[in-house]
Amino acid sequence: MNIQEINKKLRNKSPEEIVQWAVQQAKTPVITTNFRPYESAILHLVTKVQPKMEVIWCDTGYNTPETYYHAKELIEHLELNVHIYVPKQSVGYRNVVLGIPEVDTPEHQLFSEQVKLEPFRRAMKKHAPDVWFTNLRKGQTAFRNEIDILSMGSDGVLKVSPFYYYTDEDLEEYLKQYGLPNEKKYYDPTKALESRECGIHN
Repeated sequence: MNIQEINKKLRNKSPEEIVQWAVQQAKTPVITTNFRPYESAILHLVTKVQPKMEVIWCDTGYNTPETYYHAKELIEHLELNVHIYVPKQSVGYRNVVLGIPEVDTPEHQLFSEQVKLEPFRRAMKKHAPDVWFTNLRKGQTAFRNEIDILSMGSDGVLKVSPFYYYTDEDLEEYLKQYGLPNEKKYYDPTKALESRECGIHN
């Protein structure tokens, strides 16, 4: 598969056409979500094409009440086939022995490993996808500016970002078109800043 050539062709396609193309290539596709802002768009889009696609949610345990209510609403409204993965340590235990450390410290690396990276690896091992749908977009981080609609992970999984060239305004219009809710009070303790990567995608 020549990803660069396919990306050139897909840039002229709609997000729905991109999903349709990717589903045709896949044997075990999944979509991951954390129910952050604009996640309802990608969840709606992908499950419109393949309603029972497996949805992986790695719940850190540190989401805001608003995010949990938003997740519940979307799971029910879109009838998501969701699989929830949580850390092996409870939030209560971690708050006592580790807390939420400062970024760029060994303690924060351990924190990220516990609450996000280990549950994610466990989920991917369990589901063994060949195609992974995400809502990565150009302009979010330096790393994401260097990828495209399709990118191949080091694990050999084809990553598909149908809204890669969409702006926030484009996604607002999508949500409005389909009457979808949004969630703006999302908090990710592994990133601290929107420009940082948590380690899942890079």
